[in-house]
Amino acid sequence: MVNWKVNLSVLWIGQFLAMAGMTMIMPFLPLYLQELGVTDTKQVAYWSGIIFAGNFVTSFIAQPIWGGLADRYGRKVMLLRSGFGMALVMTFMGFATDAWHLLLLRLVNGTVSGFVPASVALMSTNTPRNKIGFAMGTLQSGGVAGTILGPLIGGILAELIGFRSIFYLTGGLLFVASLLAMFLVKESFNASEARSQPRVSLWQSFKDLAHIPQLPALFAVTFMFQFALMSPQPLMALFVQDLYGKAAYLAFFAGLVGSVNGFSNMIASPVLGRFGDKLGSEKILGICLIGSALAFIPQALVSNIWQLLAARFFMGIFMGGMLPSIYALIRKYTPEGMESRSYSFNSSTLSLGNVIGPLTGGVLNGFIGIRGIFWVSSALLLLNFFWVRRTLLSSRWGNRLPGE
Repeated sequence: MVNWKVNLSVLWIGQFLAMAGMTMIMPFLPLYLQELGVTDTKQVAYWSGIIFAGNFVTSFIAQPIWGGLADRYGRKVMLLRSGFGMALVMTFMGFATDAWHLLLLRLVNGTVSGFVPASVALMSTNTPRNKIGFAMGTLQSGGVAGTILGPLIGGILAELIGFRSIFYLTGGLLFVASLLAMFLVKESFNASEARSQPRVSLWQSFKDLAHIPQLPALFAVTFMFQFALMSPQPLMALFVQDLYGKAAYLAFFAGLVGSVNGFSNMIASPVLGRFGDKLGSEKILGICLIGSALAFIPQALVSNIWQLLAARFFMGIFMGGMLPSIYALIRKYTPEGMESRSYSFNSSTLSLGNVIGPLTGGVLNGFIGIRGIFWVSSALLLLNFFWVRRTLLSSRWGNRLPGE
């Protein structure tokens, strides 16, 4: 077994930089578009939306393809491909002179991305089985930390060094992280044995994995988790304004509400991952689904900003245990040699939630408002729990591995 602790440390840094780079542009994207010549307010909003979503659309399509190649040629190769590719694309974003350039580069970035699923696949296949939950939780905390701090860092750097310089800096940091992975991350992978296996099409791989009842349930949890998290997100600032009023520090509180669940998520992920190693990831996943579903209810009932902050912090604790449990269970139920494909399909469902969640939330807001969206998210997570209970927690499937 390779030194999994070294791998975990290096990949944590890579996950942080990859997710920070993805989210760092959000605070100043409309302002950067204005610098590129888009001046009409409606056009700025339109371009901001499609540029942000473009990355996830191409990522949804490309991830399973890279996953198949990773199972055949190695996860580290895909890790480096993604890291160096994103570093290059991010740097080019600083040279954009038109909104079309930025959209095209975001589409390319989504296509070459895959650092996160490649990291997860490499860690899961090169970590002792009794440490996988802890490793997945710690690894996720790096990505969550990048997601939380990325917008904050981006906003600060925009004031200090300007928009274009942020892209150059982010590209450089991703390049350094990829170099660290190249020289320090070790992988136990039998390339000749993997290549000797018959080639299987993407569709056939999906069908093979879908026949294992636990995996579709896990993919559905991932989608629902991200959908529920993202559907109220575009409306959160307006909800904060309704609760807090147009008073001083409104922008600060809007940002805090958007990130407070990420802080509790980051803290809880390694802890719940370790509990998963001891008690079983199936049980931790079931508890986290119920807890997250219940945590959406007080958000629909709050009457002031402090109640909303407390409810979202509480929700983040349970959401912090979901992805580590899902990653550990995917490793448990996926046949040997198909791990990367399985994680990549899961990553695609995550990207799908990132795209469909905000769109659906925007549509539903016109009918039921954001409080109604919280109720819908709660109901969907509860329904998802019953599916997980049927496929993972029942006596028929709970302790059964594929082929047994």
